[in-house]
Amino acid sequence: MKNLYAATYACLMQPDVDQKLACATQLYADWQTGSLVRETPVDCPVQAIPIPGRPVLPELVHPKLVKQRKLTTPAGRRALLHAVAHIEFNAINLALDAVYRFREMPDAYYGDWLQVAAEEAYHFSLLRERLQADFACVYGDLPAHNGLWEQACKTDYDVLVRMALVPRVLEARGLDVTPGMMQRLRDAGDEPSVAVLEIILRDEIGHVRIGSRWFWYCCEQRGLEPEATFRQLIMDVLHGPLRGPFYTEARLQAGFSAAELEQLQEMEKTG
Repeated sequence: MKNLYAATYACLMQPDVDQKLACATQLYADWQTGSLVRETPVDCPVQAIPIPGRPVLPELVHPKLVKQRKLTTPAGRRALLHAVAHIEFNAINLALDAVYRFREMPDAYYGDWLQVAAEEAYHFSLLRERLQADFACVYGDLPAHNGLWEQACKTDYDVLVRMALVPRVLEARGLDVTPGMMQRLRDAGDEPSVAVLEIILRDEIGHVRIGSRWFWYCCEQRGLEPEATFRQLIMDVLHGPLRGPFYTEARLQAGFSAAELEQLQEMEKTG
């Protein structure tokens, strides 16, 4: 039997891409077969992780230095797919950190986030194959930014805050923008990339729904009203309303209510 937290930490800190992908997939398989135990080992206390396991490349730069290119060109499509691959790689680490860090949740929570880590690893693999097949590009060839992990560090003190602001804000933003990316790729004749993004969008709805489920659970445990708490966290931690437009259909599937979306839109107008 392997220890859940120690094994997850080892995967989280693994810098080799192929080994991290294999490890994330294996962790979920081990959980499903009951091969992981939850006792906290003395040599694996929860600690801050300013830098998780990642390869030397891509170079991390300020978001404003990550160039935006038109998807009508191969260079533009390569840049987009590389950026999405970087998001998916970070999402593996985010899911693993949710398992490693918050140790007082029900068993189902850990199964959910190990499933997310395995699915993010699959998404990364699909994107890496696309980059290599048609764009002669390897993950790390282009610069990227570290915004996702910075949000992980800012929410590492409370599982309720993490569930609110990573799945329901950062990942939900991916639901909003992906259909537009798919349409621009379709217009450029890049159907193989559209097919990959279709898979990612389908699964990411489920990931945001998992975040919603555990956010609601945390609110119930603390006697908090979820939608009001979510709006307050947006203002207190993010210091401003969410940006639209919102992909209503996907967000409804992912656990947002119609009233909640109306309130978020109103916050944007008045914010």
